[in-house]
Amino acid sequence: MAFEFEIQGRNGAARAGLLSLPHGTVQTPAFMPVGTHGAVRGLHPREVEETGAQIILGNTYHLHLRPGEETVRAMGGLHRFTTWPRPMLTDSGGFQVFSLEGLRKVSEEGVEFVSHIDGTLRTITPESAMAIQWALGADVAMAFDHVVPAASPFADAEAGMERTLRWLARCRAEHGALGGVSSNQQTLWPILQGGTHLELRGRSLEGTLSQGPWTGIAIGGLSVGEPKPVMHAVLEHLAPGLPQDRPRYLMGVGFPEDLVEGIARGVDLFDCVAATRNGRHGSAWTMSGRVNIKKSIHRVSEEPLDPGCDCATCGRFSRGYLRHLFFAQEMLGLRLISLHNVRFLIRVTELARAAILDGTFDRWSRGWLQLYHAQGDP
Repeated sequence: MAFEFEIQGRNGAARAGLLSLPHGTVQTPAFMPVGTHGAVRGLHPREVEETGAQIILGNTYHLHLRPGEETVRAMGGLHRFTTWPRPMLTDSGGFQVFSLEGLRKVSEEGVEFVSHIDGTLRTITPESAMAIQWALGADVAMAFDHVVPAASPFADAEAGMERTLRWLARCRAEHGALGGVSSNQQTLWPILQGGTHLELRGRSLEGTLSQGPWTGIAIGGLSVGEPKPVMHAVLEHLAPGLPQDRPRYLMGVGFPEDLVEGIARGVDLFDCVAATRNGRHGSAWTMSGRVNIKKSIHRVSEEPLDPGCDCATCGRFSRGYLRHLFFAQEMLGLRLISLHNVRFLIRVTELARAAILDGTFDRWSRGWLQLYHAQGDP
């Protein structure tokens, strides 16, 4: 059945589950590589599959601007267009349009903004965000939300949170009118907001649940510059009130330590562009810390990036060769480290899932974090 979630194991607050979606099942916890323009940057879909990725994310804002959702619909939807056969999730575009400081105007109707591509004036509303995502055809569509900066004062965060709840009602109505409620094609997930203010986060959760039921719930507006302990406090505050039988998605979070800390606090799904973005700059994650492949200490190193990694990069190439590729400005270097980083994050979630299922997650996570923070490049 589409849109079902089964908890298969718990260890403390950490959960291992199975999420059923129209295009397949996802074992959780899971990391979703980001395919901003319908492609995980620099990687072939087969390479992404070989990393163990079970679900990827597409970006509503970027796909709306180029090539346009009607083009994607005419090409058979996002799965067929991109040749990705497994589950997909599309974000609402909220984070992107609210990032356009000075190029957008917010009203109760929606957000008017200037396209970064051609300078044309565009508008995204809760209704159009639903129509765009319905045309794209991902398994999971996200509600259109009002994202506020991390350090926003209480009044600003409250206004954004309350607008997100009002927009959620409009998203639900429009998604239902498009056929989303009665079909097995696509489900809609809400997004919790409220900045770093625990009271607002609680009110956001209460207001969101009152508009349900939902097949999953996302936590937005974190990992946008606030200190890590603050993010952890928000997750801990929300955890008791979140439905126990629904997947929890922490949006835009994807550094290795954040995955482990999030899983420890009950998060099931993550996404972030950091894996490929860092890879394009020569920064690789390993089980013993971060490695900057451009440093001179790697010039004649025959070691793989991570001796314990099973990715295609570590199984074949040395650090010395990868460093050479970067200085020779060969595209292969960017691709190989991006590929490793994606696999690394997915391995972290796989290891965490195994530890949850065998009841050792707490010990495993403490040991993993200690090793990760203790080493790496000087």
